[in-house]
Amino acid sequence: MALIGPTGRPLSGGAAKPASGPAPPGGVVKDASLETFAADVLDASRQVPVIVDFWAPWCGPCKQLGPLLEKVVNEAKGAVRLVKINIDENQEIARQLRVQSIPTVYAFRDGQPVDGFMGAIPESQLRAFVQQLTGGAAGQDQMEDVLAAADEAYASGDVGGAAQAYGQVLQDEPGHPRAVAGLARCYLKSGDIERARKTLGLVRPDAVADEAIRTVDAELKLREQAASAGDSAELRKRLEQDPNDHRARFDLALARDAKGDREGAIQELLEIVRRDRTWNDEAARKHLVTFFEAMGPTDPRTIAARRQLSSMLFS
Repeated sequence: MALIGPTGRPLSGGAAKPASGPAPPGGVVKDASLETFAADVLDASRQVPVIVDFWAPWCGPCKQLGPLLEKVVNEAKGAVRLVKINIDENQEIARQLRVQSIPTVYAFRDGQPVDGFMGAIPESQLRAFVQQLTGGAAGQDQMEDVLAAADEAYASGDVGGAAQAYGQVLQDEPGHPRAVAGLARCYLKSGDIERARKTLGLVRPDAVADEAIRTVDAELKLREQAASAGDSAELRKRLEQDPNDHRARFDLALARDAKGDREGAIQELLEIVRRDRTWNDEAARKHLVTFFEAMGPTDPRTIAARRQLSSMLFS
């Protein structure tokens, strides 16, 4: 598609350049005119895809779409650029590109229009549009940033902020395992076991065995079992009377974990293994394995307990 410049000669980009590489100089969002169209769109699109937004100050839908477009493009961190063209000031460009209504959006790559749409669309569709245009690179980079921010918020105690960020990822990519696990973990933190269980069920089928999902699933099982724990004082009395009352010790481990004393719970289970490793079809060892899955392989508690367990099993 050739545009005719103000001198009557076709506007065209320079020699072809590789489609990959850093963004052209300048900001990723800018205004353009007929005089700058070749440089801002045709030439620039030989380095990274360029989205062209045709708008006007009097256009209501344009006021909705424009800020969302800028947000999504800015979050892509240079993987795509946005050029805004006011059709009131640049009627010739709109005429040559056959823009019949606004907002109209065209995407350019290698100096040619490759995609586009008309009208205001939701943010989720804009993200999908940008992801497709960039081969998924922009979306993945942005998604990783959101997930990292969500993890940081959770670690700092901002469970509400973390849940909101995980939910944002799930809107753009339903079933994403890390986001599903994170949101379920937020519900667990707030004590809502039922919603945590339902949230885990949202993971896409091919990611059921994802490590993040397994970790939260293990923690969920521990919380569900801990809910049936008995009274700690009564269980301790039973153990004082009979140190080999493995059921009392197992229930005490559940009770201690329910109160946040996981290290104490681990020691109770290790004591059962030391006294009778086969008790109740190796219930203590199996529960320890669930602890290890919930805490993760690099957790110091996992490492220490595995070492103690191994020395008991192989001594």
